[in-house]
Order: sequence, then C-alpha cells, then structure tokens
Amino acid sequence: MAYLIELISQYGVFLVFAWVLLEQAGIPVPGYPVLLVAGSMAAAGQLSMPLLLVTSVLACLVADSAWYAAGGKYGGRVLRVICRLSLTPDSCVSQTESVFDRWGPRSLILAKFVPGFASVATAMAGATKVRRGAFLAYDAIGATLWSGLGLALGWLFAPAVETLLTTLQSLGRWGLLLLALAVAVYLARKAWSRINFRKQLRMRRLTLPELSTMQQSGRDVVLVDVRAKRLWERERIPGSLVFDAAEWGSVEGSPHRDKTIVVYCDCPDEASAVVVARTLKGNGFQRVHPLAGGLEGWRLAGFKVEPEPTAPQSAASAMPTVA
Repeated sequence: MAYLIELISQYGVFLVFAWVLLEQAGIPVPGYPVLLVAGSMAAAGQLSMPLLLVTSVLACLVADSAWYAAGGKYGGRVLRVICRLSLTPDSCVSQTESVFDRWGPRSLILAKFVPGFASVATAMAGATKVRRGAFLAYDAIGATLWSGLGLALGWLFAPAVETLLTTLQSLGRWGLLLLALAVAVYLARKAWSRINFRKQLRMRRLTLPELSTMQQSGRDVVLVDVRAKRLWERERIPGSLVFDAAEWGSVEGSPHRDKTIVVYCDCPDEASAVVVARTLKGNGFQRVHPLAGGLEGWRLAGFKVEPEPTAPQSAASAMPTVA
C-alpha cells in the first residue's frame, strides 16, 4: 500500500490523465476518487493544482473527441456500443437521448454530472453533426466544471483524505485489499443494476416477418421511432413517426388508439423501445409491440432507410411493406 501511495505522489498527473481517460471512454471505473486524492495532494503541495486541472480536462477532451468522431462516422449505431460498454442502464434509455435532443450541444456542460449521459451526449453531438467548434467549446466548459469540482473537493477535504490514506497505508497489504474490495463492490453494484434492468426488458418482440404479415393482411400499423428527433431526421424506417411523449400521453382522442403500434430504437436488447412500449400500454394503448432488432435489424435485413427528412408524417401515413 505504501508503494501505491508513493506511486500516486510521483506520477499523480499521469495517473489522473489515464484514469479520467478510461472513465470518459466508457470503462466503468469511478473517476472522482482519483480526483479527490489528487486534489488533497495538491493542497499538501505535492502536486500542482493548475496542472492537474489541465490534465483532467485534456483527458476528457481526448475521450470525448473520439466518441464525437465515432458518432459522426457511424451515426446512431455507435450508441449501441456505448450501451454495451456501460454498466449504467440509464445510458440505454430513450429519455437520455431526449435530453440532448432538447438542449443540443449545451447539454454537454452538465453531461458529466449525469450517470450514463456523458458518452451518449458526445456521440450524439457527432451523429447529429454539431459543429466541431461548438462541440469543443461546450465540452471544454463541462470538463472544466466536472474536473474542477472533483479537485476542489479533494483540496477542501484534504485532512480527511489524508487520514484515510494514512489509515490504508498503516494496514499494509490489507489496506490495498480493502481498496480493491471497494472497487469490486462498486463494479458489482453497477453490474447488478444492469442485470436487473435487463430483466425488466422481458417483453415479446415483433419480428420483421410478423410485421410483414400484418401489413400484407391490411392491418393498420403505425411504426414509431423512439430515438431522439435529431437521429430520426437523419435516418429512419420509411413512413415511421418520431415519438413525442406529449402526443402519446393518453389513448383518449388519439388517432392511433385502434391501430397496431410498432416501436423501434437502435440500442441493444431494444431497451428504449421496450420502455416506451410499456409506457404506452400503461397509457391505454393495447396493441403495442417493440420491433425485434430495431433499426439495426432492419438494416441488416437489407431494407432501405430514409437518409433525409421528408414531408411530416401523419397517422394515416402509408406504411412500407416488408418483403
């Protein structure tokens, strides 16, 4: 344990860069404990606070720029990767995307303070073609606030942090084991939350052949895209509507009340689609089904998508027939 503390003291700046970079890249490791320790060491004069701040912000910008570039190249599909990397179930829910859809690049200022949102927001910035200059400006502000708060807390509570480190050091190997156990418990809780979330996604999906049968039999089917509007405008299944919670709040008076509603998203396990489908059922809509495979499954099956927005869709819009 003494060697570990000495290592942090000597290579604190590099450790902060590497650790923050990993966390912002999507690896489920807690970043704030490292910033707290670094801030306390800066208070003791062992490390430079301005250098730590610049280092942490730089690590954030490097990781976020990578997600921004991936979002620009691969579009909404990169969000599937984020969902699989993250142990935070919130990052797979459509409400997370809706925050960015509402506030745009300004949401990057507070994105790092919302669990599961930072990587999603940066990838969506690229996917929705936010200007690089605006992205870097807002992201830098957010990274500075997030990093500065962690370091400032370490500085303010330096005596408490020092006492904790001294206690761990006195325990020797047991202190190192205790530290490793704390990290393991953190990851286990995250993983357990993820497992429980996946259990909540148990709902029968509608397959593409079943969708085709419905359409060919003349059943009135409405396809609803539950992703953010910005992603829907860029790429969607032909004829689909973009989901607006205000328009689907109640079945009473809804033009869709007697129709079969098929909702789709572009995340693993159709997570967002299942969440919205259950919400619609709770609002009184009876025939609601998540689409198995979502937009990615539609692409892989060889069906076309609409890359550019067309005239606004209505409830009477003609549905594409799945061959």
